Amino acid sequence: MLKAAVLGAGSWGTALANVLSSNGHDVIVWGRDRRVVDSLNYRHENDRYLPGAELSTTLRATDDVNEALTDANFVIVSVPSKAIPDVCTLVAPYISSEACVVHAVKGFIRPDNTRVAEYMAKALPKIAGRLVVLSGPSHAEEVVRRKPTTVVVASESRSAAEMAQDVLMNEHLRVYTQSDMVGVELGGTLKNIIALGVGLTDGLDLGDNTKAALMTRGLAEMTRLGVQLGASPLTFSGLAGVGDLIVTCTSSHSRNYRAGKLLASGLTLSQTLSQIGMAVEGVGTTFAAAELASSHHVEMPITRALRRVLEGLVAPENAVRELMQRDKNHEMEDVGQQPLTHDWRRP
Repeated sequence: MLKAAVLGAGSWGTALANVLSSNGHDVIVWGRDRRVVDSLNYRHENDRYLPGAELSTTLRATDDVNEALTDANFVIVSVPSKAIPDVCTLVAPYISSEACVVHAVKGFIRPDNTRVAEYMAKALPKIAGRLVVLSGPSHAEEVVRRKPTTVVVASESRSAAEMAQDVLMNEHLRVYTQSDMVGVELGGTLKNIIALGVGLTDGLDLGDNTKAALMTRGLAEMTRLGVQLGASPLTFSGLAGVGDLIVTCTSSHSRNYRAGKLLASGLTLSQTLSQIGMAVEGVGTTFAAAELASSHHVEMPITRALRRVLEGLVAPENAVRELMQRDKNHEMEDVGQQPLTHDWRRP
């Protein structure tokens, strides 16, 4: 049995903590909201983020980070990306250099557009060699209800990745390992942009053809930027890429998808975020990816169009029209591969 700490009492942190507790580990959740902490401790429920879901009765919670991290040899970080700098500063004095640290955050650190794992490795150098990224198609609402789910964990350390696999895996949650931290992290992050776009096109009632095209061409954009930033293109064909893309673009559980639909209904960005009431990582990710694409000379027309929609510079329906009227191109050439011209007979 491990002593495990989960930093973040939102829906995903709570679901992962429940997995750990159900697997027989000693688990404590750290959160800032005292009402959520009390709900976890006294009612075995997270009534704010996962109302109605029954949690393990051995699960504990605290708002004291020292209490959470004392003797913890397995740590999961599941907070909004914008909270990562403050959380790293807060936990630095208490986190053990021997701990395996898993981050399950899907976003960039703004304004420098740093990957979360990259930031954490610098802010917490003593755990850099034991850092793991967790991603994949996994809505908290289904994981906490023990619906069959598969995820992937990636680390530069094989032993750290395999430890995370062993600690998390059970008959309801299947965990695969990977070495491509950059690809796994970027796949889980960038798909939120496309989910925003799919929600927007569904809100405009543009049909299944549009949805399929947006997801497919969105995956091409994700792969182009990922490869430029050091990822393997194959990772985007796996759970953290196409897997997470599918589930986030097709489920009402997805905040990013719901945000896109609200924007299509005529709400402003601030009104949309207020109505969702929780972090919508795809918004900040859209701006970050557009800036990274520009600085690395990567073509990302969907991301660029969505940024203009978020800025209020173009109506959603006009952004779709502009995408459809782009200059013609070869599909594989556009993905960054060489077209198979040797099969074409030319006069």
